[in-house]
Amino acid sequence: MTWSNNLGKIALFATITFSCGSPVKKKEYKSPEEMYPVLFEDIQLGGVFSDSKTFVDCVPKYSPEEILLRYEELKGDSLFVLRKFVEDNFEIPSINESGYKSDLSLRADEHINKLWPVLTRQPEDDGGTLIPLRKPYIVPGGRFGEVYYWDSYFTMLGLQVAGKDTLIENMVVNFAQLIQDFGHIPNGNRSYYLTRSQPPFFSMMVELLADVKKDEQILVEFLPQLQKEYQYWMSSATKEQADEQSAARSKDEKAFHKVVFVDDENILNRYYDESATPRPEAYKEDIHTAELSGRNKEKVYRDLRSGAESGWDYTSRWLKDGEHMETIHTTDILPVDLNALLYHLEDVLEKANRIAGKDQYADSYKALKEKRLAIFNDYFWDKESGFFVDYDFVEGQKTPHLSLAAVFPLVFEMASEEQAESVAHLIRHVFLKPGGLTSTLSETGQQWDAPNGWAPLQWLAIEGLRKYGYYQLANQIKANWVNNCLRVYQNTGKMVEKYNVEDLSLLAGGGEYPVQDGFGWTNGILLKLLSEETE
Repeated sequence: MTWSNNLGKIALFATITFSCGSPVKKKEYKSPEEMYPVLFEDIQLGGVFSDSKTFVDCVPKYSPEEILLRYEELKGDSLFVLRKFVEDNFEIPSINESGYKSDLSLRADEHINKLWPVLTRQPEDDGGTLIPLRKPYIVPGGRFGEVYYWDSYFTMLGLQVAGKDTLIENMVVNFAQLIQDFGHIPNGNRSYYLTRSQPPFFSMMVELLADVKKDEQILVEFLPQLQKEYQYWMSSATKEQADEQSAARSKDEKAFHKVVFVDDENILNRYYDESATPRPEAYKEDIHTAELSGRNKEKVYRDLRSGAESGWDYTSRWLKDGEHMETIHTTDILPVDLNALLYHLEDVLEKANRIAGKDQYADSYKALKEKRLAIFNDYFWDKESGFFVDYDFVEGQKTPHLSLAAVFPLVFEMASEEQAESVAHLIRHVFLKPGGLTSTLSETGQQWDAPNGWAPLQWLAIEGLRKYGYYQLANQIKANWVNNCLRVYQNTGKMVEKYNVEDLSLLAGGGEYPVQDGFGWTNGILLKLLSEETE
């Protein structure tokens, strides 16, 4: 049975399943550059705020039409000050408005558990770019009003330890709602994130909830949304889109949205944002990168957006020369971690359909999963380095960048024993540093490169290595990482977004954003690892 036959069958099933859905969205959401043309660009390029995200999170005090009319009337005045205009017409989000003060007399686990209420947001429609959700949710840090997709799985691991089962369920319901309303889980619940998603961890969230509730029927309960997310990633959400995909293939095109055609009849996946404009939340920076590149600007913008969809924004993995942002080519790359995650989604869809008694669909997903696994090594296993790597389908070759994305096939038990041994060897001798695992081996200044380590990758490496019996190495990674997090906490009273894993003389870690109360996935993974010490 071919990929196209399976996808066509599942696309038809999806159409039937969702035709009677009842989305809760009540309005059309627009990105800020669409809502405030001219004004948006003047603010983002005029240096009104220190970072581009501040304005896109501002809440208008009046209708966009009124604000734009007022801007046209006032901007030519010799006394006009753009910053004051913004303050008069928008509510500017405050940072760390919680007023929370760290208490260093608390142990790290006590500090984290005290932070859950600080990081919890209630459902609301603020009239700005925030998309309201049904249930309370956890944000990464104090400056945020929105939830982030893949961050949330790792946060949930900490919520599980904390016994906050209802909050886990609420967040899964929220993500299911987003899938129902928009066809996918956006990067975050902001209107300017709707053109992309993030690494598809929803299937892992649903499995976690099933484990928490000790009820495999949870997989069936969320089967419609699992199915719909799969169709989104396979660029086949409807029969019509599946037909467009087939037409693209018949014309010998290499890719169609998020799918890439490989071999005679196989499909693998890439990150691909549906827009090719500068990101509203990084407008000035993206324009600068595109101008430096000397390349087609729309291609650069889409590659920047797609890099953000990967969650690894940014890293040498996506850079053609491995060093400079202007060489970014994310959409040319088949990422090893994305394709491993979609293998897991196919596996969960097989299980869920089997439990639901839908054996025909379960068999289709089983065939799709086996197809992906059968070609996985051809595209992602690099014999020369003994490591899983990404694949540049435009150049027709594996990329030279080694990264911790290589642990994903171990997490989902897609690797052979020999491959796992080789991956473990490189992790032990090359990636392991005094403060944990470095994300890559390249020092480019990008935050997902050396010398930085990130909580989700530590956890996935530990889990993957454990599944192949490398307990001593997993425990060493755990010890190095936990000690690094505790060291920074003792120095600063904070959990941060990322950590320098090579230089332990530094007093603090850091992140893309100002140090704030948080950080969601750091909290979740540290609490999970600390809980193991007492189990």
